[in-house]
Amino acid sequence: MTDQHVRCYDYVNHPYAAVCAVLARDAAGVFERATQLHAKVGPLDVSAEISIRVIGIEEGRSPFNGPSTRVSIVWEAKHRPGLFPTMQAVLAVYPLTATETQLELEGSYAPPLGLLGEAIDATIGHRVAAASVHRFVAQIASSLRATL
Repeated sequence: MTDQHVRCYDYVNHPYAAVCAVLARDAAGVFERATQLHAKVGPLDVSAEISIRVIGIEEGRSPFNGPSTRVSIVWEAKHRPGLFPTMQAVLAVYPLTATETQLELEGSYAPPLGLLGEAIDATIGHRVAAASVHRFVAQIASSLRATL
């Protein structure tokens, strides 16, 4: 099975240091508030409650050679995990301006269910996964905005 990659981003209209302070204090809590993945692609409406583990947080450099914080996470469906892919991802957080912070999630997953799962992923599953990840990042951004 080939891993599928997804990438999406959102913005928080608060300074990088403030966003990082919230994540350093309670990254798991921020992610827990976004644990209902939901996507609608055409007539298909898919949702799953997920369990998220923070694997690590490290400092680095952004694509603009400024500061960056990278939060490594893994998530899987809480119920019937064999029917949904497990996602391994990194949420990169870095300043765009003095008052705006980018959240950029890049991750990969292997479709479940073997060849059947690969066929589903090729036809519609990847679009569902991408929409779910986009909504997840939007929920994280919304949670951070509300907290700040």
